Amino acid sequence: MAECFVRDGREATHSAPPGLLQASFPTIRAMSSPFRPRRLAALSLLGLAAFAAHAAELAVGFMPGPYRDAFAKGIAPQLEKKGYQIRYVEFSQGVQPNDAVQRGNIDANIFQHTLYLQATNKSQGFDLVPVVHVPTPPMGLYSQKHRKLADVPDGATVTLPADPVNAARALNILAGLGWVQLKPGVDPISVSERDVVANPKRLKLVPLDAAQAPRSLADADLAAVQGNFAVASGLKLTEALKLEDMTLPYVNVVAVKRGNENAAFARDIAEAYRSAEFQRFFRANPVWAGYRLPDYFTAAQ
Repeated sequence: MAECFVRDGREATHSAPPGLLQASFPTIRAMSSPFRPRRLAALSLLGLAAFAAHAAELAVGFMPGPYRDAFAKGIAPQLEKKGYQIRYVEFSQGVQPNDAVQRGNIDANIFQHTLYLQATNKSQGFDLVPVVHVPTPPMGLYSQKHRKLADVPDGATVTLPADPVNAARALNILAGLGWVQLKPGVDPISVSERDVVANPKRLKLVPLDAAQAPRSLADADLAAVQGNFAVASGLKLTEALKLEDMTLPYVNVVAVKRGNENAAFARDIAEAYRSAEFQRFFRANPVWAGYRLPDYFTAAQ
């Protein structure tokens, strides 16, 4: 297993260990047999096969959150049995994992739902497609100042993601509580706090970078925190004052570049997530209780 991190647009990688190529190709000694050419050819093919097994690298990108942990413990073991060597790449900004897939620097990423994927495809000129949904922690309203929703005063400050797709999720939670009302038929890909047409609780809506939402809890009355950032910052889903009713477009996916959706690695990743083995593994870990499960998960036995 290899690992690298992307900072300031640069990727630090680890080179292959010394002796890998030597180990991959067996030493061939001169033989006096009349069938030496055939034996040499056979040994050469074996050496090439060994090298190919080492070369089956699969680079997968992640943002902070639970997706890498679930992949490393529940998906990677299945892929490694098929000969893949997994390289994990961590990113710090939301558009970086998609840019890396588009450029071919990594094979796939796991951090986003389909609406965000569509939005970045449109705004950045990417051409990425989803191949399988993955278990996803829902967005929630969290507070360090109030223990229950009834305690939240009129005029409260609420931080929410600045990107339109995830702002829509936060505003829909508030709308479900009757605290705000959105324009009818608003496009979830372009929504913002300006689309609020009624605010009977007089909330102060403060957009900020989604990754900063957990930190905003020190000052705000409420913060709408995406599930991955909540988990990464140590918040528990059970601590949320309100969790979203997550629908399928907001369930995260494995994304690859168009044209690779039917590649062997993409099919193998999807098969691993859909496997009964992964479903049993995921359900058995109480850390992941409360996640929105993909529709392919079978009913719990």
